[in-house]
Amino acid sequence: MSDISLASSHASRNAAEPARAGWGSRAGFVLAAAGSAVGLGAVWKFPYVVGKHGGGAFLLVYLASVFTLGLALLLAEMTIGRLTGRSATTAFRMLGGRAWAWAGRISALNAFLILAFYCVVGGWTIAYLLRSITGEALVADTARLHSQFNTFIADPWEALAFAGLFLVATAVVVIGGVQKGIERAGKILMPALFVLMLMVIARSLTLPGAMDGVAYFLMPDFAQLSGESLLQALGLAFFSLSLGAGIIIAYGSYLPKDAPLVSSCVWVGSMATLACLLAGLMVLPAVFAFGLPPDAGPGLTFIAMPAIFAQMPFGHAVAIAFFLLLLFAALTSSVSLLEPVVAFLIDEYAWPRRRAVVVVAIATFVAGIPAALSFGAWKDVEVFGRSLFDIMDYTAMNIGMPLGGLFVAALVSWRIWPQARTVLGGMRARWLVPTWRGMCLVLTPIAVLAIWYQNL
Repeated sequence: MSDISLASSHASRNAAEPARAGWGSRAGFVLAAAGSAVGLGAVWKFPYVVGKHGGGAFLLVYLASVFTLGLALLLAEMTIGRLTGRSATTAFRMLGGRAWAWAGRISALNAFLILAFYCVVGGWTIAYLLRSITGEALVADTARLHSQFNTFIADPWEALAFAGLFLVATAVVVIGGVQKGIERAGKILMPALFVLMLMVIARSLTLPGAMDGVAYFLMPDFAQLSGESLLQALGLAFFSLSLGAGIIIAYGSYLPKDAPLVSSCVWVGSMATLACLLAGLMVLPAVFAFGLPPDAGPGLTFIAMPAIFAQMPFGHAVAIAFFLLLLFAALTSSVSLLEPVVAFLIDEYAWPRRRAVVVVAIATFVAGIPAALSFGAWKDVEVFGRSLFDIMDYTAMNIGMPLGGLFVAALVSWRIWPQARTVLGGMRARWLVPTWRGMCLVLTPIAVLAIWYQNL
């Protein structure tokens, strides 16, 4: 069957369906997409990954990855969504043919896998928000905080209960739809996120010894770089920009036809990067001030920050604000992870939104059980020397998302290039067209193969 007939058949199949939802404004789209990119990827994950891989030099490689390959793939995903007005699986089939639908299914699977372990960390944010309200989390002794955190995440009932509660909150937003749910949440949560981050940074930088953390974060020491850290920076760029999971394709499908894609990509990438920089300035100075190792791992934020709040004026109020911030960050990302899987069921099987959200949320909770138990009851269960939580994180960040990005790059630069380049038709910078295609056609496969070679 030809591509034109495939597109026609899907168009006729969807003709009887309700009109597809759309963003109320470009600003709403940018804030929602940036919220997807920011999320816990910036506030929770970015500081400890930078700390693990040497600070400033790693930061430079990460920034280079975001503003080259990252923006190129971000634009490619938006283009696929714009050209089809559909989520990843349907979009790949419409543009590439029946065999390409598997590329979209892999993207949706990536989003599902990430949300399965991500909801566990989201549950931690709710728990620590409640502990901040009661004052239980405000402890100056970091050793005691470390012990409290380990005890909490090892409790299977607490871990599962809070993960479930977090998924319920996510589902409520996504059930609201694009404008009333996702866009409205983004417009509220994203500005609040940045304001609260600035409040915490103002205190973090005044701690004795904090400037050592600032120097570690911003001053590059290239002796700290290795082949692994270079590729980890690239993988983190994929993760922090939500590439390869069908998120941006789904969000791009709700854009009006006259929305400028290039400037939207730059805004999303810039806001995501700004959030990462602010997160580094918020967490790493505190880490050095309290003598914690910067490579302490996923629990770093939950150990370092409460110690700050316990020793500052109005620390109780600031602690509540911070963990509310962290919850906001988690929700902006979890909403974006749930939406492409929901959109898949809506576009492929014409499911009502409410049913799709409920089914996906329940399935995600079940799939997330191993991640929740990997810190307690199943902590001795390992795959290739990694815990179940780590193997899910590793699989998504280093295998699934790069694979999804590779399919996106191949579709745009090889299969549908004449259509794809039309989104740059009005650009004065003529060099942008061949540069974009070169990054997708040449640089992306090289980068993805390098990531796989290093990790496998």
